[in-house]
Amino acid sequence: MKKILFKGAGSAVPTPFDENGINIKELKRFLKFQIENEIDSLIVCGTTGESSTMTREEKTEVIKCALESSHGSIPIIAGTGSNNTKEAIEMSKIAENLGVDGVLVVTPYYNKTTQAGLIAHYRAISDNISIPIILYNVPSRTGLNINPETCLKLSKIENIVAIKEASGNLSQVAQIAHLCGDNLRIYSGNDDQTIPICSLGGLGVISVLSNLKPKYTHDMVWDFLNGDIENARKKQLDCIPLINELFSQVNPIPIKAKLNEFGFNFGIPRLPLVAMEK
Repeated sequence: MKKILFKGAGSAVPTPFDENGINIKELKRFLKFQIENEIDSLIVCGTTGESSTMTREEKTEVIKCALESSHGSIPIIAGTGSNNTKEAIEMSKIAENLGVDGVLVVTPYYNKTTQAGLIAHYRAISDNISIPIILYNVPSRTGLNINPETCLKLSKIENIVAIKEASGNLSQVAQIAHLCGDNLRIYSGNDDQTIPICSLGGLGVISVLSNLKPKYTHDMVWDFLNGDIENARKKQLDCIPLINELFSQVNPIPIKAKLNEFGFNFGIPRLPLVAMEK
């Protein structure tokens, strides 16, 4: 059976920037808050972390900080995807050498590819590392969807273990679950679909909401996994207004603004993203 990286809620961690680059002191403070509030995993250098505007050195710095902060207490997963397969391989190898538990690899964006190209892209990455890979399907950002039949083919690669499904298409999620079973575990990539995706066999969520509410999001998923469906459903519905706020503008603009209000110092996003518009 393939390795399960985590069950429950994994936070898609924003990156705090200052005039010198990464605000490591604030990142450490935030990661401590997450771990103390029962988050199940930390995902750094992903979309919410603004990886597309970070240098390789900055990504390395953030990954090291997360590993040092966790002390092995929870899984650390690094976003290493790129629309350049060679760059994705190199960043994945760096992350593996640093000691992460797995990598999150988004589909190629802008240049995109075919479904056959997706298989070749992910196979090339998997051939160069031995740690688990989570596919990341987010067509609204990349303009490219991983079809369920492609998921089936990718699930036959030993170290491709899961998919972060952010297509918003529950019928597609059901088809992936039907075709792949335990060979490709599913995490929700949309906070408003966490419990619906868990009901289709998903193991949890890679979440923006949990940056503000780590224990709440953890409890919501574990309520479901432990059979308390009614409480899980209630938590999912009760947090819909906040989720809508967090996605009212391009992620991570709203979550950074909310965290600043909450008492952290995440600064503003890097261009081309801008501060929250009132």
